[in-house]
Amino acid sequence: MRMSKNLLALIVLAVGALWSLQGLGVVGGSFMTGQSQWLYIGVVTMVVGLAGLVWANR
Repeated sequence: MRMSKNLLALIVLAVGALWSLQGLGVVGGSFMTGQSQWLYIGVVTMVVGLAGLVWANR
């Protein structure tokens, strides 16, 4: 169970990182590219992923 929680948290963290990079315009090819709102959404998602990792490893 612990491994699945860690995996889910890592996936959420990775998605947040991708959204942040798209918001910054580093990763192209999407409607999200260069849109600053996706930077903020990605940062919040990464924080949720980090919180999930901390929770899963308590």
